[in-house]
Formats: sequence, structure tokens, C-alpha cells
Amino acid sequence: MESKTKAAGRTFSPDGRAEDRVGSVDPYGFERSKDFDYESYEELMSEYLVVLTRRTIKWSKFLKGKGKVQKNVKLKRYVRKGIPNEHRTLIWMAASGAQDQLDKHPGYYQSLLGAQHDPKLVETICTDLNRTFPDNVQFRKTSDPCLQKVLYNVLLAYGHHNPAVSYCQGMNFIAGYLLIITKDEEKSFWLMDALIGRILPDYYSLGMLGLKMDQEVLGELVKVKIPGVWKTMMDHNVMWTLVVSRWFICLYIDVLPVETVLRIWDCLFYEGSKILFRVALTLIHHNQDLIQQAQSLPDVCQNFKQITQGPFVEECHSFMQKIFTEPGSLSMATLTKLREKCRSRIIAEES
Repeated sequence: MESKTKAAGRTFSPDGRAEDRVGSVDPYGFERSKDFDYESYEELMSEYLVVLTRRTIKWSKFLKGKGKVQKNVKLKRYVRKGIPNEHRTLIWMAASGAQDQLDKHPGYYQSLLGAQHDPKLVETICTDLNRTFPDNVQFRKTSDPCLQKVLYNVLLAYGHHNPAVSYCQGMNFIAGYLLIITKDEEKSFWLMDALIGRILPDYYSLGMLGLKMDQEVLGELVKVKIPGVWKTMMDHNVMWTLVVSRWFICLYIDVLPVETVLRIWDCLFYEGSKILFRVALTLIHHNQDLIQQAQSLPDVCQNFKQITQGPFVEECHSFMQKIFTEPGSLSMATLTKLREKCRSRIIAEES
């Protein structure tokens, strides 16, 4: 095991294997930027590998080869510390209720694919297929297998399953991430159902009321917990939707590094939507001095982009520890109360 030794010419896959550096593609198929800092990454991953290896051993003992798990205090603690890649699908399915739905509806997913398709839905989905992770080699038409085909299936099936939502932009990225991890279209479909139907209701509906509401709730939380930032936002007349809408609608995809996003999703599937607030509040709280230096609206927007980059978010293990300490207490009762308040305000403004 290399601890802090820099392994020149090698990268690390999420399950802890060192691998030869081939081109510039990460273990999930994403191309790395031309200025990617391999040395820093390798140093970071060599340290994280020690954590991953320890967690993998503990998870294997905990699961003992079981194909099913029940939610309990120990599992919650394990999830917060990170799920090894080989167990992610199992735990996401169990924690979110997606496995229960799949078991209750055998053949349902295939029946959706076999049904008559709405031409408008088909056209809308097809328009977005080539825009989904153009920097990921698995989604290119030339790759074998090409994830575009199964992505199309999952989105089409979901559009027919939930006609109130049908399809909207952002859902393609979520389905894409699910396919990268699960490598199973039916499981990805039921995880989409858990996210959109239960964990994040009204995020992707026509009026996106849930999304608008949660952005406003974040503003209310910042007002109480980080008043200096709230004042900066007010002084420069910056609406929260301008700086955090992508955080919420894409569940931090393309906002934070892949490993960090997956660790966030581990907790999101287990604990629900309040994890999105914990992440947002941690980013803002940790960088409040930088945000408060803004002299204009463009400055605020630029600073919000800046706070989603760098070592703080790349070191996913320490970052995830901080989301449960840095924002302070955040109960579901508090969120429910704030959501009711913001929901009423938005409806009144839009009517």
C-alpha cells in the first residue's frame, strides 16, 4: 500500500486498484482536462485508498454476502463514511425503496418500453442524448457498449411511468450517473423513480415548484446561519436561483468532482433531500469570506463557481465529514416549516 508516495505514471480506480495511466480518462469514463494535476490527484488518492480499503473490509464483514439490507443506525453510520463502489447499487436500491418497488412490479419496466411511445417525448429525449456527458467515453456512439441506448430506454420508460413529469433537462445527467454506477437500466429506472417521485418531489414537474422552493429555503437557512453572505446577496440583488439552481437540479453533477458527488448521493439515497442543503451550506459557510468580498453581481456569481473547485471539495472523505458538522443542526422539522413558508410565498408571487 502506498501511503503518501507519489505513484508516477499511475492513477487509482475507485475500488483501490492502481492502474497504468492511459490517456486522460478517469475510472468512470470521464476525460480529464488538459491541465489535470496528476501529481496532486495521485497524492490525494494514495491517502484516500487507505480509507477505501479499510471501509471495503468493514462493509464486506457487515454485509456477509447478503443480497438485502435493512435500514438501521449502523448502516446509516456506514453510509456516511462512504459505500465502496461494488456495494453502491445494492445499498442505494435498499435505502431508497427502489428495490421494494422493483420486487413489487416484476416486468413493469419492460412493459413501459414495449408500450406505444409518445412521439414528442421521444423527440425531446433524443435531442438531449448527444448533450449528455460529451466528455465521457461511455456515452459516445462509437463506444461498445454505448450507454446512450440504455440512457434513452431509462428516460423513455420514466417519461411514460410519470407523465406529470415526463422529461425535463437535468434528468438525462442523473440517469447517466445511475447507469455508470449500476450498469443496469432497470435498477437505474427505479432509482430515478425514488429520486424524482419521493426524495425530490416537484423538482422536475412542469412548474418546478419543489426546486424553486428549496432554493428559497437555502436562502432562509443562510440568512440565519451565515448572515454575512445573506447580506452580500441582498446588497448586490442576487437571486439564489442564479447561483445554486445547477447544484439542486443536477444534484451536484458537473458541479463537484465525481467521487464527491457519489459520496453525496450515498447519503441522499439514505437520508433524503436535506443532504443537498448540508452540502450547499458547507460550501457557503466554508467560503463565506470569499463570497463577502464580492463587489458586484458578476463577482458573486464568479465566487460561487470558485467555491466548488479545489482541494476542499476534492478531498471527498474530509468534505463529507464536514457536511455533518459545519452547518450545525438541520432537522426535517425545520426544513418542513421553511418549505411551507417558501412554497406559499412562491405560489402567491406566481398567481
